[in-house]
Amino acid sequence: MAYCSIAQAREAGCTGDDAVVAAWITAAHEAIERYTQQAFEPTDLVVVADVAPGGLVILPRRVRSVTSVMPVLEADDGPSLPAASYRVTSADVLGQVDAVHLAWDGYDDLVAGAESYNGGWSGLLARWGAEQVKVVGEFGYASPPLMVQQACALLAAHLQAKTAPSDADAAQASGLQVDDEGNNVAIEDPADDAPSEPVAPSASTGSTQVDALLVSYMNRSLIEGV
Repeated sequence: MAYCSIAQAREAGCTGDDAVVAAWITAAHEAIERYTQQAFEPTDLVVVADVAPGGLVILPRRVRSVTSVMPVLEADDGPSLPAASYRVTSADVLGQVDAVHLAWDGYDDLVAGAESYNGGWSGLLARWGAEQVKVVGEFGYASPPLMVQQACALLAAHLQAKTAPSDADAAQASGLQVDDEGNNVAIEDPADDAPSEPVAPSASTGSTQVDALLVSYMNRSLIEGV
């Protein structure tokens, strides 16, 4: 799913055939994720986060669902925790935060090490001594907010305009493919090679106007290892 439509990108000033516009939308999409460190569509991710006192694990992404939670141990990841040993909250619900709440006060006599006479979940986690957990699940917004759609359209047009060669550049680079309007159309659609993990953050999308539209969606988390 793209963060804006081809029609929206054209209205913002992007030119060329559908394939060209779609490629610039993809470039804008990736720049927005690098800048905000957020996903604005449901995305399968692996997130590593710190375990705070009381078993609270604040997640640096909008969480939709969790499939497994594993303590991060020195040698390797620990075994997945049973679903009954934690609960998940999402900022999709007003007043909630994106977090995994480890059930320190519960127990399960059918799980080795988490029996009631062994200290339950808190005893099991204490014996592991894990300061972080790895959370596997689906993260991101259900769909791109309107401001993100607008930002993506504007950024697609901005990136295209910034990289369009002048007539002199085109004459010097005979292998450069340009259309009648002077736009560089030698762009491969990177959709098939899209990264499955979060990309490195950047200080700007390249457009101060787009940066301003996205400022309220910035990931403010200080959690590292994501």
